[in-house]
Amino acid sequence: MLTSNISSGASSAIARNAQASADFENKLARTRALLQQAAADYSPCTQASSLGAEDVVISHLINALQLDISIFVLETGALHNETLALLERTEAHSHAPVRVFRPQHAAVIQFVKNEGQDAIYKSMALRKACCDIRKMEPLSRALQGQRAWITGLRREQSNARADVPLLDTSAPEIAKFNPLADWTWGDVWHYIGQNQVDYNPLHDEFFPSVGCAPCTRAISMGEDFRAGRWWWENESAKECGLHVKA
Repeated sequence: MLTSNISSGASSAIARNAQASADFENKLARTRALLQQAAADYSPCTQASSLGAEDVVISHLINALQLDISIFVLETGALHNETLALLERTEAHSHAPVRVFRPQHAAVIQFVKNEGQDAIYKSMALRKACCDIRKMEPLSRALQGQRAWITGLRREQSNARADVPLLDTSAPEIAKFNPLADWTWGDVWHYIGQNQVDYNPLHDEFFPSVGCAPCTRAISMGEDFRAGRWWWENESAKECGLHVKA
């Protein structure tokens, strides 16, 4: 049930953040219903997991409810060691099938050859080109044949995500479920703590958002949730393209 290796210390992300909303039980019931709807009405469907806090909650619910929903992870070749270790534990303990998608090796090598190992810091265009190779192309393979996908997007995460719907059917080819859209950060950690859900230890080190290692840093008290992503860029919408509408 993905329930191991969690921190119980006073400095843990659970201790710092777990605080359920007054209507948490209603939110949880709605989330369960959405996941059950996805499995029943949109099969085959799959969960996109970055192995961040929101995503481990969703994976835990999928397993707890024994839903016919697969889980996929984009292993970009640039993830933190802590994330890779959590991926191994997830593959070992999840009842739901876990699929891992990696970038085309030749494309990665060609990009590094042409632009250099540190190209992402040179311009936003090069950083987004790296995201295209390491995330967007593998995502297209992960979603092939799926009728719906499930994400951990929450409205509280950023201004760019403030209007995230619980169910987005605007793309005719595939529906998108965001079952935690109305959850707070405190709700997420309340669920993790109450259910002893295994999570990425980088969260204990003040990483609210965990992506590729070169693109993610810890944040300070008072900083925006997404401040640790691509921090060298002056852009209000901190996105790689996975959740940006054309």
